[in-house]
Amino acid sequence: MDQTRPSSGSVEAEPYPFPLAVAATALVVIDMQRDFLEPGGFGDALGNDVSLLRATIDPLAAVIAAARAAGMVVVHTREGHRADLSDLSPAKHRRGNFALKIGDSGPMGRILVRGEEGHDIIPELAPIAGEPVIDKPGKGAFYATDLEAILRSRGIARLVVCGVTTEVCVHTTVREANDRGFDCLVLSDCTGSYFPHFHEAALAMIKAQGGIFGWVASSSALLAALSGA
Repeated sequence: MDQTRPSSGSVEAEPYPFPLAVAATALVVIDMQRDFLEPGGFGDALGNDVSLLRATIDPLAAVIAAARAAGMVVVHTREGHRADLSDLSPAKHRRGNFALKIGDSGPMGRILVRGEEGHDIIPELAPIAGEPVIDKPGKGAFYATDLEAILRSRGIARLVVCGVTTEVCVHTTVREANDRGFDCLVLSDCTGSYFPHFHEAALAMIKAQGGIFGWVASSSALLAALSGA
């Protein structure tokens, strides 16, 4: 294939067009949770500007709607832990030496604990019936979850990855997916970070060296491909 021009059924992307086969592609929405994106959540309590993440909501809502309309598999993830914190490693718990830690009480319940208000996905991007929701104890969506089994059972070979944060949970998931043989397209305006320079660097790493971890595109490029598919 001529890698300088898009082929039929492809998304304009870097470093070259991403082949799009809707039936074999899943949209993976990473950790769009209240604790990370809303005032009073864990991210806000750590002194971060949550508006930098909230800028992803509108473009991501459009992508989710288009993916659903096209019949694409949509998967959501949430980072969080069991109520007894038995799946929280001591190293993760103590790292950062913050005043508020995972499991402590915050404005939206216990921080990053499953079932608490802050752990849930923001209402604007709420899953609908039949969409898998993966609860993960780590940064990557494949670690200690059944995500790979769900994708394999549905014949998924390619992932469109969105969510937060770009350099942490998104990047870790893309790296895990790459090692498992999945092709990954990351949408630049549907991913976000509290640190814009980290966001840009993370995207550059993904598409470097001919796409060492995957492809990067805008949401408009994916929407155009889906509308023409």
